[in-house]
Amino acid sequence: QVQLVESGGGLVQPGGSLRLSCAVSGTIFRVYAMGWYRQAPGKQRELVATITSGGSTNYTDSVKGRFTISRDNAKNTVYLQMNSLKPEDTAVYYCNVPLRVGAALPWGQGTQVTVSL
Repeated sequence: QVQLVESGGGLVQPGGSLRLSCAVSGTIFRVYAMGWYRQAPGKQRELVATITSGGSTNYTDSVKGRFTISRDNAKNTVYLQMNSLKPEDTAVYYCNVPLRVGAALPWGQGTQVTVSL
């Protein structure tokens, strides 16, 4: 049974940093591209960053230059380093295997990121 467990969220002031982690169990992690998504209150979930099995990365424009996605295949874990955080980054963050539409795996519980004074 595949399980996604996100962690590392919290309350941070604007301009601050957080590092999110997503532990993946129950599947061959290293062969999959992975993505970080977020869902703000009243908004649809959006894909913000992806990393292929080979380590190529891609970001949505709003986080380029501030967020960095990485992975450790030995630990079955994907990370999201978030710097220069803004209030508009406030959301619940999730990881998953991205598809052309939607995502491949059951969603985890997510981790709340709140950027506020």
